Amino acid sequence: MVMVESEKTERPRKGQRDRKCGHLKMQVISDLKSNTFKDEASKSIEPDTTVVMDNLPGHTSVEKAVAASQKQTVLGKDAPKVLPWVHIAIANAKSLFLDMYHGIKEEFLQSYLDEYCYKFNRKYFGDSVFDRLLVAAVLYKSKFEHRIYNKKRLCKLQIIILR
Repeated sequence: MVMVESEKTERPRKGQRDRKCGHLKMQVISDLKSNTFKDEASKSIEPDTTVVMDNLPGHTSVEKAVAASQKQTVLGKDAPKVLPWVHIAIANAKSLFLDMYHGIKEEFLQSYLDEYCYKFNRKYFGDSVFDRLLVAAVLYKSKFEHRIYNKKRLCKLQIIILR
């Protein structure tokens, strides 16, 4: 499931997209059932949001979780015009995964998608991205607790920033 925050650009220049992109979220889902879409959408989307989506039958319940929705039947060739940032994000992720990895196990797919979204969502940070990375590294708590050996030992972390 791919969700992209976007808003209309007031006056797009020639060759520029008419929507600007905000945050991206990609979520591995177990099935294409209506309740699955509704549950994921309600976790990630504010109730007062207007959602633009394709006419997949599972999306009917998403309409109940948001203020307004626009559903369109989209042919394959027109999909990038209707949902441009969704298709750009998917195409870029597929290219990255094919170029970088020879195979991705299903159990790690969500982690790879999270990493891609993390990088995508920080594309406009510029020079402050390093400082934000330090904060994220210090605050990160490992999900792989089974790989932490000898839990009684404490590690002291000292960070020195040179400017």
